[in-house]
Amino acid sequence: MSEFDEYRPPQEERANRYRKFDGTKPKKKRKRPGAGAQDGSKEERMAEDFEFSSYYGKPVVKAPPWEWPIGAYLFLGGLSGGSALLAAGASATKNEPLARSTRIAAFTAAAGGSVFLVLDLGRPERLLNMFRVFKVTSPMSVGSWILGSFATAASLPALYEADKLTKQKLPLPRFARKALGAAAGPAGVVAGVLGGPLAGYTAVLLGNTSNPTWNDAKKHLAYVFVSSASAAASGCAMVFTPVEHAGPARALGMAAAASDLAATKIMEENMEPETVVPLHKGKPGKLMKASEYLIAAGGVGTAVAAATKSRTLSVLSGLSLMAGSACTRFGVLNAGIEAVKDPATTIEPQKRRAARKRAQEGLAHSVVTSKH
Repeated sequence: MSEFDEYRPPQEERANRYRKFDGTKPKKKRKRPGAGAQDGSKEERMAEDFEFSSYYGKPVVKAPPWEWPIGAYLFLGGLSGGSALLAAGASATKNEPLARSTRIAAFTAAAGGSVFLVLDLGRPERLLNMFRVFKVTSPMSVGSWILGSFATAASLPALYEADKLTKQKLPLPRFARKALGAAAGPAGVVAGVLGGPLAGYTAVLLGNTSNPTWNDAKKHLAYVFVSSASAAASGCAMVFTPVEHAGPARALGMAAAASDLAATKIMEENMEPETVVPLHKGKPGKLMKASEYLIAAGGVGTAVAAATKSRTLSVLSGLSLMAGSACTRFGVLNAGIEAVKDPATTIEPQKRRAARKRAQEGLAHSVVTSKH
C-alpha cells in the first residue's frame, strides 16, 4: 500500500457517490462511433444537410410598399413626358392640331399622375414634404422636383390651348390671356426639356433599390421606360389628333414600338437567370407578354395607318400602343414585388458573383465579398 492509499475512500464508498438518488446506478455513456479518430474518416456530421430558404422565415429583401397607384403613376409620368417632347416639336413646326392635343395631354397626364402619387402616399402633405430639400444623390428627391417643375411649365401651354379650344370662353381677364399667349411658347420648351427626364427617372428610381429584379435591370430599364413613354405619347396623339396632322406621331410610334421590343429583349438577356424569372411568370409575366403583343400590333397598325391614312386604324393602333406601355409599367412593378418572395432571387446571383471574383483573383479557396 502506498502512502496515498490511506486517503482513498473504499471502493464501495466511491461507487455510492455516483449512484442516483433513487439508488440506481447511472448508465454509462456510449462512445459514439469514430470518436477519437485522428484522420477524420470516422467522424460523424454534427449538422444535417439543409437548403437555404429564408432568414428566420422572412424574405431576404423587404418587399416594396408600392401598390397599383404607383403603376398608374409610372404610366402617366411616361405619357406626360413623351407628350411634352412631341408638343415641343409640333409647336416648332407650326402643327397646331398636334401641338394642341399633346400640350393638353402632357399636363393632364402629369396632373393625373400626381393624384395617383398622393393616393399611394395617403396624405397630400406628404407630397409637399418631398420639396423641403433637394438632394442630387436621391432619385426620389430629383424626381419630385422634376415632376413639380414639369407640371408648372406644362400647365401654361395646356391652359392656352384649352382657351383657344373653347374660343376664349374661359373666365380670364384680357391682360391674363395676353400674358398666357406670350408665356405658352417658352413654357412649352421648358416642359419639353424636362419631358425626357420625367419619362426616364422612374427607371433610375427603381434600379437604385435593393430589389433584385429592378437592380439587375438598371442598366437597360431606362431605355425600356423611355421607349415605352414614347409609345404611349405617340399613341395618345394618334387618338386625339386628326389623321392628316398626326404624321409625326405615327413616325414616333413606329420607332418607339421597335425600340421598346428591342430594349426589353436586351434587358432580359442581360439579367441573371433568377432575377429575370419574375418577368416571365405569374401576373407580371402575363403583363409583359401582353405588352409585347400590344406594342407589336400597335407598331404594325401604325405603319398601315400611315400608308392608308385610315382614321379608325390610327385610333386603334394608338390605343394599342398606350395599352402596351401601361402593361410594361405594371409588369415591371409587379415583377419587383414578386421577386422578393423567393430568397434564391437574391442569394444565387450573389453567390455567382462571389465565385467569379474568387476565380478572377485566384482565390478559389478563400472567402471574399461581392458588391451588389
